[in-house]
Amino acid sequence: MTADRLRARVLHRDALCFVIDKPAGLAVHKAGRITDHLELYLPHLAEPGEEPPKLAHRLDRDTAGCLVLGRTPWALKRFGQMFAAGHVGKTYWAVADGIPESDSGVIDLPLLKKIEPKSPLGAARSSWTILPDPAGQPAVTEYRVLGTGNGRSWLELRPRTGRTHQIRVHCAAIGCPLLGEPFYGPERRPPGNLHLLSRSIAFRMAFEYAPVSAVAPVPDHMRDALSACGWQGE
Repeated sequence: MTADRLRARVLHRDALCFVIDKPAGLAVHKAGRITDHLELYLPHLAEPGEEPPKLAHRLDRDTAGCLVLGRTPWALKRFGQMFAAGHVGKTYWAVADGIPESDSGVIDLPLLKKIEPKSPLGAARSSWTILPDPAGQPAVTEYRVLGTGNGRSWLELRPRTGRTHQIRVHCAAIGCPLLGEPFYGPERRPPGNLHLLSRSIAFRMAFEYAPVSAVAPVPDHMRDALSACGWQGE
């Protein structure tokens, strides 16, 4: 990603943080065989002589939208506290294959990370997946149906907790896997087309600071499916 392209994705900036519109398909940091990731490009956002901003939280590689970066050690520590305490408002949009039974509700399903050890005759390394399991960590997601069409639903989702793949697993658990879901749908699909957007984020660092809010635009790969469910554009 070029410096100009990254700077064009800045939704908010101040002395303490950036909020950027992360593109779908770009991992936020190095992991496993991933070599191209957002952290490589964060120096593009730094002023001369300034340390690059750092990730204040994470988004899945295939999730697009609002991502917060901290610019100072205090800001990063404060964001860690606020995310852990649920003091950051996060709203997601998604298109799901299926329509929930209720127009709104709360999905309360603990999630467990299951690690599959590598096999001498199989994969060269271990893999993992996230499963609903009473022994897992508490995970709660609020949802609301904003529109429907062709057996699909346009969902607004507000996670109360921040578990790995939480929204994706919760939607699949109620019979509404996300469109383009490579892992938690009825069949395996190539990654890169997940219809999940971190639509908006809102927070206030402290009482002496102004509230911050940012809204990410709908990415190109989601526009047709959202329109079919009633979305009428930005």
